Amino acid sequence: MGFVKVVKNKAYFKRYQVKFKRRRQGKTDYHARRYLVVQDKNKYNTPKYRMIVRITNKDIICQIAYARIEGDMIICAAYAHELPRYGVKVGLTNYSAAYCTGLLLARRILKKFNLDTVYEGQTEVNGDEYHVESEEGKHGAFRAYLDVGLARTTTGARVFGCLKGAVDGGMDVPHSCKRFPGYDNESKEFDAETHRKHILGGHVSDYMKSLEEDDEDAYKRQFSQYIKLGVAADGVEEMYKKCHAAIREDPEAKPKPSREGTPKRWTRKKLSLAQRQDRVRQKKESFLRANKQE
Repeated sequence: MGFVKVVKNKAYFKRYQVKFKRRRQGKTDYHARRYLVVQDKNKYNTPKYRMIVRITNKDIICQIAYARIEGDMIICAAYAHELPRYGVKVGLTNYSAAYCTGLLLARRILKKFNLDTVYEGQTEVNGDEYHVESEEGKHGAFRAYLDVGLARTTTGARVFGCLKGAVDGGMDVPHSCKRFPGYDNESKEFDAETHRKHILGGHVSDYMKSLEEDDEDAYKRQFSQYIKLGVAADGVEEMYKKCHAAIREDPEAKPKPSREGTPKRWTRKKLSLAQRQDRVRQKKESFLRANKQE
């Protein structure tokens, strides 16, 4: 077949329709969002909750939201930068921190709806598959669907750490164990012990030990904050266990402390009426004094 020149004529441009702004920016997958947002017709106006997970360079964001015409309504949120309050001051973006953030979100939303005593979740971390089921004669389990956005859903991805934390915290999030660390795609078997190791920071402590043995300078450079805060390789697991207990004890969000400071000004502050009148009086007195001296 010969070369065919594509001619974009007036008819083409008249009918051209631009894509949605967030699609043009590469921020939203509308194909996936449609299934996450659209509610069954027989459920009328019941919100369809989504567990939104986004991971940045320095933080992990977990939110519970539902869609409305005006936009998404966020009803609860938890962030990895809150974890220092619970004893985890370093490694705020690893798999273990993702689990803690998911756990914090679950305990916080259940407390908001007074379901925290009904659905305790998995109190002992074992890494095994666990699903929350509704208690008979009580309010149903809080269900939300995982929304990972444009993140790659590979086996062992941190977004699934948030999912596991939320499920162990008592939320009902439909899932399987095929994307958790420890799942072997060839044998189709899931090793819960490997997953438990990742939840409690075992992979971090193993790397700390091996790096310290191989290259001490690289260890001091890469884990400088751990060394500064006195977090040793053997104490990582205990740190995360204490964090889980602290989150369950008090998941409430604390208001930010008010920052007191003097605002910078580059212009003169506006004078009040009394100050302006006093200024005029002083000028008059100065002028009269100068005339008398002459």
